[in-house]
Amino acid sequence: MIKKVFYSKKAAPYVFILPFVLTVALFWIGPIVNGVLLSFQNVLQDEWTGLHNYKRLFTDAIFYKAVLNSVKYMIGTLILLIPFPLLFATLLNSKLMKHPNVYKSIYFIPALTSVVVAGTVFRLMFGESDQALMNQVIGFFGHAPIRWLRRGDTAYFALLLLCCWRWTGVNIMYFLAGIQAIPTDLYEAAEIDGASKWQQFKSITVPLVKPTTVYVLTISIYAGLSMFLESFMLWKGNNSPNNIGLTIVGYLYRQGIEKRNMGYACAVGIVLLVMVMIVNLVQLKLTGTFDKEDE
Repeated sequence: MIKKVFYSKKAAPYVFILPFVLTVALFWIGPIVNGVLLSFQNVLQDEWTGLHNYKRLFTDAIFYKAVLNSVKYMIGTLILLIPFPLLFATLLNSKLMKHPNVYKSIYFIPALTSVVVAGTVFRLMFGESDQALMNQVIGFFGHAPIRWLRRGDTAYFALLLLCCWRWTGVNIMYFLAGIQAIPTDLYEAAEIDGASKWQQFKSITVPLVKPTTVYVLTISIYAGLSMFLESFMLWKGNNSPNNIGLTIVGYLYRQGIEKRNMGYACAVGIVLLVMVMIVNLVQLKLTGTFDKEDE
């Protein structure tokens, strides 16, 4: 009987996808369902509280601060980590670039670095002492030392710089793969017609690399809204001054792990999940991804 099932042409596809289905059910669907149930409870007192956690959440000023920080961070990463990696990937793919593999390796090395190590290094770089690297840099131009991680604007700059340092190389590789899939005949025909490099980039590269752009945009939205460890390491904990570095996941961690209020933390997590889904569905609609599938 078992042999008949494994050798059946109808059953074989289901057997092959069974590990994936089980993985999704155990590690994705199961935790989400459990999280939804816990979000309606007071876990410490083991009682059902209905919408109490959500009502409290939407009147929580610190939660709104965390949402604002995460959204600002996400927008900054989208502005920096899509156009610039696309330009760098185009340069790496051009004939003018010598030894492109060397540059690929250099760009990708930060992604292999532990976030813990990178966050610690950046915390030292943006330290308050006169000897901290960034204070030495601005001191060279005659500026007084800055308490970088105690001000909202400079702290935001430090977070974005850390993010760009880590993930620019990864996005370059994504875009490079998309660019190299474009037939070279198109560029040769455009060159014969007298199109400049900029015109080729604007009229050939950008439109044909759109699937890669949509993918990078999707994962960047998720990564931006779910960022936690970078902020945690930059401030050496989850308590930044006036919560200037607090993110949604950081607030979830504070409520669930530090305060052991798991029901409230689950409510934060469910709201984050809904936010990510809504933002990504909107961007997929705006980029025409759904319309293309319908066709």
